[in-house]
Amino acid sequence: MKSAMPYRGITSPELTALLRPLLTGYAPASRAVWEATVRTLWDEATHREERYAALALAKHRTARAWRDPDLVPLIEHLVVTGAWWDLVDDVAVHLAGAVLALHPEEMTPVVRGWATGGDLWLRRTAVICQLGRRAATDRDLMRHAIESNVDDSSFWLRKAIGWALRDLARTDPDWVRAEVARLDGRISSLSRREALKHLS
Repeated sequence: MKSAMPYRGITSPELTALLRPLLTGYAPASRAVWEATVRTLWDEATHREERYAALALAKHRTARAWRDPDLVPLIEHLVVTGAWWDLVDDVAVHLAGAVLALHPEEMTPVVRGWATGGDLWLRRTAVICQLGRRAATDRDLMRHAIESNVDDSSFWLRKAIGWALRDLARTDPDWVRAEVARLDGRISSLSRREALKHLS
């Protein structure tokens, strides 16, 4: 793991156990208090585990009611300042993806904007934010996110494209095969290999 921010050396299971008693009784007084707490934990973190704790708080069950388009500024802040896969992927799937699922009309234009924007990690978020949606996946949105980034040479985007296609292939293999064929000559070998990994 490459990180300019040091680790305390706490494993993921250990961190989960440490956070459990703190999160079990967590009841923020308001949305503003919850978001301010997440931002403070995140922005003032000196070690990476503190950012993992901020994400645990951001995903807490008491905050489910606040998974709406007003969460976009926080999502963008976490993605842009996180700028590495371990943080970004968690935000992409569990926050951005959750808001997209609940508010597709408002969020689809936002995700389309991320897909063509200047930030690598927001573009990765656009590609993978529908992981786990299966039959509910917005294929037009996925096609836009992939099409917008398929020519990029970044490993992080090529891997994300393959991952998103591989995930959807579990429920719609024909669509994935057709997309890979349609993008022949543009899609990277890494993306192709990942997309077709479990297809005969």
